[in-house]
Amino acid sequence: MKIWVDGGLRETADATVSVLDHGLTVGDGVFETLKTTQGRAFALTRHLRRLARSARGLGLPEPDRDEVARACQAVLDANPMPHGRLRITYTGGVSPLGSDRGDAGATLVVAMSAATPNPGPTAIVTVPWTRNERGALTGLKTTSYGENVVALARAREQDATEAVFANTTGRLCEGTGSNVFVVLDGRLLTPPLSSGCLAGITRELVVDWAGAEEEDLPYEALAEAEEVFITSSLRDVQPVHRVDARELPGAPGPVTAKAMEVFAERSADHPNP
Repeated sequence: MKIWVDGGLRETADATVSVLDHGLTVGDGVFETLKTTQGRAFALTRHLRRLARSARGLGLPEPDRDEVARACQAVLDANPMPHGRLRITYTGGVSPLGSDRGDAGATLVVAMSAATPNPGPTAIVTVPWTRNERGALTGLKTTSYGENVVALARAREQDATEAVFANTTGRLCEGTGSNVFVVLDGRLLTPPLSSGCLAGITRELVVDWAGAEEEDLPYEALAEAEEVFITSSLRDVQPVHRVDARELPGAPGPVTAKAMEVFAERSADHPNP
């Protein structure tokens, strides 16, 4: 596997960054994960736009989008595979051992691994921890992922693949690495960005393409919904067959199935929507 590190491709064993990199010491970094199919990344422009937005929100210098795009293409060309996960990581670079940043400049890493297409319906769980909808990192895709690691481990213990958070006011928010949609009284709904959820790329496209509506929802909506699905760059539109102990028989339901169909067709027609 060849990985891009600060200006060029390197073999995996040589693809290293400093132990003093701020992304390692304090989680001072942002990232994007893209789905790739036959050497082409999906929705690259939208991902690069969000990477820049996250960097600005964290106070990092905005990355050179042309350079990042070149790095992505170089990694794609060097690692041919039918289905892949392309990961862009952009950090504060070498810095002092504390929260202050140094002046060495940012670090850019682009790596890739094989991925499998969406395997079908999945299970999710609710967790006792909350998202802070008013935090300094709200809405930014940062490398500070400790909360997600803990919550996802809880989900795995319950034979689920995702954990879903409420925010501090008890409203439905998001998963550890996904956005959540529910069907209530036949309406396809998803929490608004004001809930504290990430502006997911797939979420945005499902809202546009499948006619989903943003609505402030109680956390309990997961226990009442007729259908539930989650979205992410690698999951696409993934139906949920179980929420905690509640089974949702027949998943995907009709609304979810339609959203899956529309997303598959539109994304195939528009690889960089």
